[in-house]
Amino acid sequence: MNTKYQNGDVIAYCPDCKTHTSFEHKTSGRELETIIVDRHHEYEGKKYSRILYRLLRCASCKRGGLAAIHDNGKVVDGTIGEFYPISVEQASLPSDTPDDIKTEFREAELCSGFGAFRASSALFRSVLEKTLKANGYLKGTLAGKIDKAANDGVLTEPRRKRAHNEIRVLGNDVLHDEWRKIVADDVELAKHYAQRILEDFYDDRETVIGILIEKKRMKNPDTV
Repeated sequence: MNTKYQNGDVIAYCPDCKTHTSFEHKTSGRELETIIVDRHHEYEGKKYSRILYRLLRCASCKRGGLAAIHDNGKVVDGTIGEFYPISVEQASLPSDTPDDIKTEFREAELCSGFGAFRASSALFRSVLEKTLKANGYLKGTLAGKIDKAANDGVLTEPRRKRAHNEIRVLGNDVLHDEWRKIVADDVELAKHYAQRILEDFYDDRETVIGILIEKKRMKNPDTV
């Protein structure tokens, strides 16, 4: 999702540098190897006459890369297909986020980097539900859990709507409805709001715990 093709090189997030950088085909005055496969084919609805598999190197840390470029005889007019290393800029998560939820979030990011957007959508939905369960919202549907967290004041009303529309509904489409294509922008929204919800629950953990304890005390004054 963060990868761009530009004049034979690739602009992408480098997992070693942890920044967006240029993966270059020409280094130290010479070009790295390219394998050309002449084959008429379609990629993302457009027709091409060949595929170029190009070795690249990060301009900063020198990490190696490999790109598949689809073109019609002119490299500069090509379109990038697969690219390695997987280019995913990891979202910053609160330090108090439980390890299992954080791991689930990272796997969702990795799926999106592979272009497995349906799998990523389902995992971000799982992140949302696991977060709610970890905070005591155990009963009922995911929709009900989201609304309950908003009623308790942990989630704002705008965040409640985003949790429904950008995460829950998208994940439900993948898990329960007929197959349909999920695009990168859909997943980016799910990732963005899953990150924000984790911040709501774990950035100021003491305040959230206080809210949850008080809500429980009000409902069960004899047991708290």
